[in-house]
Amino acid sequence: MAVVVPAWIMITVLVLEAALVMGGLPVTLKLERIIPLGSHELELSRLRERDGLRHGRLLQSSGGVVDFPVQGTYDPFLVGLYFTKVQLGSPPKDFYVQIDTGSDVLWIGCNSCNGCPESSGLQIPLNLYDPGSSSTASPVSCSDQRCSAGMRVSDSGCSGQGNQCSYTFQYGDGSGTSGNYVTDFLHLNTILEGSTTSNSSARIMFGCSVLQTGDLTKSDRAVDGIFGFGQQSLSVISQLSSQGVTPRVFSHCLKGNNGGGGILVFGEILEPNIVYTPLVQSQPHYNLDLRSISVGGQVLSIDPSVFSTSNNQGTIIDSGTTLAYLADEAYDAFVGAITNTVSQTVRPVLSKGNQCYLITSSVTDIFPQVSLNFAGGASMILNPPDYLVQQNSVGGTAVWCIGFQKIQGQELTILGGIFTVLNVLIDWNVLSSWT
Repeated sequence: MAVVVPAWIMITVLVLEAALVMGGLPVTLKLERIIPLGSHELELSRLRERDGLRHGRLLQSSGGVVDFPVQGTYDPFLVGLYFTKVQLGSPPKDFYVQIDTGSDVLWIGCNSCNGCPESSGLQIPLNLYDPGSSSTASPVSCSDQRCSAGMRVSDSGCSGQGNQCSYTFQYGDGSGTSGNYVTDFLHLNTILEGSTTSNSSARIMFGCSVLQTGDLTKSDRAVDGIFGFGQQSLSVISQLSSQGVTPRVFSHCLKGNNGGGGILVFGEILEPNIVYTPLVQSQPHYNLDLRSISVGGQVLSIDPSVFSTSNNQGTIIDSGTTLAYLADEAYDAFVGAITNTVSQTVRPVLSKGNQCYLITSSVTDIFPQVSLNFAGGASMILNPPDYLVQQNSVGGTAVWCIGFQKIQGQELTILGGIFTVLNVLIDWNVLSSWT
């Protein structure tokens, strides 16, 4: 019997395994979150364009969990990103960084940065990391084996100046950052059983960016850096695990209501109702084994091979992608089923290639639930507000569009952050499964 998990449930993520948590709580990042403030009039085409470019208190465990505060909201028309605060250096200094499951490295703007914003529309103070002001900072040399590991994945090299290990990250929207790797202490707040806390620190390697270009120079959604939660050895979760500081597991739950925020912890969450679905192994991203899609309780007639994992094919979960993307065959069947269900009640319209609907009442009263069914019997339930995006209103009639998009000519499914991970506790075991 499939375990049905509403989209408002918490999901816990082990970098090895993943699971969906049943419970009473409402049930988590590349860049490209720079979206104008204001109304819902930002077109899906712009969200899709940015995503296309990008594609090129359950805090109890046997050993405690490292807790990070979460701020931000899911709404792409407001903030459209989630961020947390980390403390680095001696003495410790606060930095706000975007949470990104789609990249591996933590990097912070450095004191000599060219192009780093000086203020943020997120109403947070921006700081630059200064290695010279931290008594525990140390540069990473070209001979360091961690630099060699970075070069193997093509994100670092040798600058030739001072024998320092350097890096350059180029993002699909044309923005980029470059700098040198340093090591310093990351200060950790560990919550132990009984809600007691313990403070500790661990030396990690991270990027000290001296140049930012493109959208990274803008102040609208400016943060101090990016916190990558990928699977490679340079990610913070991998570094801490290799030191025996935390297990190679992290968990997050990003709230989907207007208040935003959420939970982000390093460590394994003990919750008796968690159900796990395996991560597909030996993949550069967090791939899941999606088996089928149901609309209104009916499984759609989609060839299962559409969702199988191979070269440039499969299902990826990425909190940094704004929308959700389906392979051609799956998209056509999905949109067709939704439209057939509601066509007698609302007026379907096409708006710049997007399937939209003119609605005069609540979407929850009209549109069906959607179920994403994964290996292991886990199903994620999406209610209408989880897969629809309100565009605007015309004379009292609201225009709602399907947030799932088609990836033309590709058999790739990408479950973006806004529609598939909100209010879900994700427990990533980097070695084997997704919660």
